[in-house]
Amino acid sequence: MQLEYFHLIDRIVDLKVDEKKVVVEAQVPQESTIFEGHFPGYPLMPGVLLIESMAQASGWLLLGVLKFERMPILAAVKEAKVRGSVFPGDLMSIEATVAHEGSGYAMTEAKIRVNGKLRANSTLTFTLIPFPNADMRAFMDTVAKRVGFPQQAVSP
Repeated sequence: MQLEYFHLIDRIVDLKVDEKKVVVEAQVPQESTIFEGHFPGYPLMPGVLLIESMAQASGWLLLGVLKFERMPILAAVKEAKVRGSVFPGDLMSIEATVAHEGSGYAMTEAKIRVNGKLRANSTLTFTLIPFPNADMRAFMDTVAKRVGFPQQAVSP
């Protein structure tokens, strides 16, 4: 996880395009300037970054389901709940499933667990757009390699 670059997903553990499900992992760093203010003496992963982690996991799932033909952009957060704290050094396991896809948007259900315990969950809505330019597509291909996106998941 590279908080300063908003890279919140370290690796894709399991992507099942046919089941519309993904599991990813994200190691919360021990040190980050974010924790200096959130909170001094009691560092916690901010709730907004937990939501963004679920959105990024969902995004990788949708990229697989859409065979990298369209790009998911977060449009709405519904029913987001932080159910427990996430601390520096924690390994988050994030699972997302597609609840609906069609008409230019998609909805996912996502959950974060640490050591098997539910820490957050949310229903997320995404707008599905064509990649805006070749540079963005190339960037996403590079990040896909870094996180271990299984290319065979989108091969014909």
